[in-house]
Amino acid sequence: MSKEDFPMTTAVRELKQRKVAFVPHLYSYVEHGGTKVSSDSLGVPEHAVIKTLVMETDEHKPLLVLMHGDLETSTKQLARSLGAKHVELCEADAAQRHTGYVFGGTSPFGTRKRLPVYAEKTIFDLPKIYINGGKRGFLVEIDPKELKMVLEVTEVEVAIPSS
Repeated sequence: MSKEDFPMTTAVRELKQRKVAFVPHLYSYVEHGGTKVSSDSLGVPEHAVIKTLVMETDEHKPLLVLMHGDLETSTKQLARSLGAKHVELCEADAAQRHTGYVFGGTSPFGTRKRLPVYAEKTIFDLPKIYINGGKRGFLVEIDPKELKMVLEVTEVEVAIPSS
């Protein structure tokens, strides 16, 4: 893809500023389609598509969780590891306020405010990941090690099978 073929989002700007090599991938966004739609569209394993979840602690402190597309996050395990009473997903409007991104287009890069980032430990075992580039229907392919170079990431083990 040439420069003109993909959106210049705040996520892309941050990746370029930090000199992170990435490959842009556009696909047709489907409302509530999740990572299954994007993995099918790109022909990649859903496990390699990383979702960015915006959550809040019981003290209303926002945070990001990076999780494999085919797994879910145990909020109980996450709360325990954070020393919080509970953690829950933010409503779409609160998530947009915290990140500056529309629900379905949330990237961990270039967020409105710097938020703590927690990533499932096994993400770093993958050779490459596909993560939101800051717009619905837009993923960037990167080496997962780059996450640690751009973001202050805390590794966690909070994955549970999808129901």
